Amino acid sequence: MAVFTTNISATPARLRDWLKSVGAALAVGFEAHAHRASRRDQIEVLEAKTDEELSLMGLRRDDIVQHVYRDLFYR
Repeated sequence: MAVFTTNISATPARLRDWLKSVGAALAVGFEAHAHRASRRDQIEVLEAKTDEELSLMGLRRDDIVQHVYRDLFYR
């Protein structure tokens, strides 16, 4: 029978610091991706338009989210 033990506190300080920096970089990257993927900025720009401006674009206020995500969900 094999027993494996992991003791992170025994990891050398340089490796531990490197792992922390990689983890932090991944977190920043995931957050940036989530923000871009959410397309919230596009939705807010369209929501700020008047009904007349939306009408000229062929949109109704109720259709903004579907319009922004049309390439992903509404083919």
